[in-house]
Amino acid sequence: MQTRFSQKQLEDPKTAEAEKILRNCVHCGFCMATCPTYLLLGNELDGPRGRIYLIKEMLENDAPATKVEVEHLDKCLTCLSCTTTCPSGVDYAHLLAHGRSHIEKTYKRPLTERLFRGMLSTILPYPNRFKLAIRASGFISPFKSFLPDKLRAMLDLRPPLSHERAPQITKAREKTKYRMGLSAGCVQRAVGEHINLATLEFLSNHNVDVVMPPAVGCCGALDEHMGKSENAIKTAKRYIDGWMAEIEKGPLDAIVINTSGCGTSIKDYGHLFRHDPVYAEKAKKVATLAKDISEVITMIGLGETKIKNTIHVAYHSACSLNHGQKIGDLPALLLKEAGFKVSHIKESHICCGSAGTYNITQPEIATELRSRKIKNIEATKADVVASSNLGCNIHLASGTDIPVLHVIELLNWATGGKKPEAIKIKKM
Repeated sequence: MQTRFSQKQLEDPKTAEAEKILRNCVHCGFCMATCPTYLLLGNELDGPRGRIYLIKEMLENDAPATKVEVEHLDKCLTCLSCTTTCPSGVDYAHLLAHGRSHIEKTYKRPLTERLFRGMLSTILPYPNRFKLAIRASGFISPFKSFLPDKLRAMLDLRPPLSHERAPQITKAREKTKYRMGLSAGCVQRAVGEHINLATLEFLSNHNVDVVMPPAVGCCGALDEHMGKSENAIKTAKRYIDGWMAEIEKGPLDAIVINTSGCGTSIKDYGHLFRHDPVYAEKAKKVATLAKDISEVITMIGLGETKIKNTIHVAYHSACSLNHGQKIGDLPALLLKEAGFKVSHIKESHICCGSAGTYNITQPEIATELRSRKIKNIEATKADVVASSNLGCNIHLASGTDIPVLHVIELLNWATGGKKPEAIKIKKM
């Protein structure tokens, strides 16, 4: 793609990176075939190629974003299916980040939208605040028919609170072979602590000492998705500092990630801080140590299992794991190794509509994508759905009666750990 940035514009490292990315695009349109929003809406500007043009014009002209750019970039799920499809290696994720950051700096959204997005940024990354908000929402639910669409969407997604609390230190059940850290997430601490507990039990049973430093909180992914790059960088620095303080106490074999949306952002820290003289090396170290739980299991081994192909699992491949981290079918292969009957879901490359805060900020599109995904899930006749991302699990569970679990919950149970509550209820 031909560009027309001035030499002065290219002196800015971010603009120079954007220009390099744009030049890789050859207009082929392969990305359009796998873009969920283009498939649903049929508008060129709601596909990657159209959005690339919008970002190009916006950055080249160095002008404030308009309502048109905001509308179409906001509709992007950041699922990155386009990057898996692209034959030219266009780094769409980082280009989109430039575009959204430019929007955040130059476009004044309507007051209600600014307040709503500010609320998400102020509440979701903080487990205690999020818990308080969920409790308060119980008083609002009877009146939700009078609320705006986005607030209704939040109430419809409201998951049950976690009442258990994962310990900061978990010792290996027998002889210690590894020392690892667990990145417990922020939303997950409030509504998905059972996933952390299953992870800790699995690792303990596989000779791993695990630490969960209290100084390690949100990784910045939520703000990053909304284009709040300054907030995301501040949050990421706190996250990095928390892990570096723990590493000073003793080396870590891995930082275990069981929320794939977070994992995609954390593994990108090396790129995010590449020009920061203070954080570049620290960020690279944390990013290198970060491993999805499925990658960790390949390191330490699955071990003996007790499941005998009697439970049918539909594996939902979270976009952040599949397209973002390029891990692909590894979790499904582990489920098969553990003894489960595993089915892949039709259109597995198409996003379920969760996508960070997308199912709150774009509820209509998110609901349509969820319905499409659930139709394909139910066609498998599976007993349970498994994925590697809490956001997907909450989103899918709000639209089906089939139990939706994290992969590690099933693998932990298969290797002698606690049976998941959803499995108990269904009496499997």
